[in-house]
Amino acid sequence: MSHDQRLSLAYQAMSTLPSEVMESDWRLAVTDMDLSHNKISDLKFLCDLPSLKSLVLDHNRITSHVQMTSCPSLETLWVNHNRIENLGLFISSLTKRCPNLRILSMMNNVAAPSYFNGGTFQQFKDYRYFVISHMTKLEVLDDTKVTPEEVSEAHRLYPVTLVKRKRKSRSRRNKEYDELPSNQ
Repeated sequence: MSHDQRLSLAYQAMSTLPSEVMESDWRLAVTDMDLSHNKISDLKFLCDLPSLKSLVLDHNRITSHVQMTSCPSLETLWVNHNRIENLGLFISSLTKRCPNLRILSMMNNVAAPSYFNGGTFQQFKDYRYFVISHMTKLEVLDDTKVTPEEVSEAHRLYPVTLVKRKRKSRSRRNKEYDELPSNQ
């Protein structure tokens, strides 16, 4: 088996990953997966792919409310041409569950306005600033590299502050820190 394992299940009209994939030991080594042009709406399977670095989900049924588990190894995610409408909800979930994303592409979703889907230039810029301000490791958004100027403007427009919050569990006495936009 080579170091990088790629799996393409594009154009299969599937809503979940096949059991032969999920029950095999090979899934532990998969680093790149293409699930384009399917009917996938749930990403809970991510926890079963610990080595996954790149995931292409273009033309699926991903929404802002997508169910997903933690996937710290994921660095590249394409969700172009899906049903993502609520940017804040989707990015909040990604930030928590995929903290190491470096490349994100959300083109042709309602939440990612551009000239191609009826958005204005200002809406497009605001979208970029919002995403960049919340995803600190992001290097590329859609088809464009994130610039230092964008990072600076994103943090000016959408400052993020650390808010202390005590955990509800009495067995743990440590404080938990969550990133919350200060303008909410």
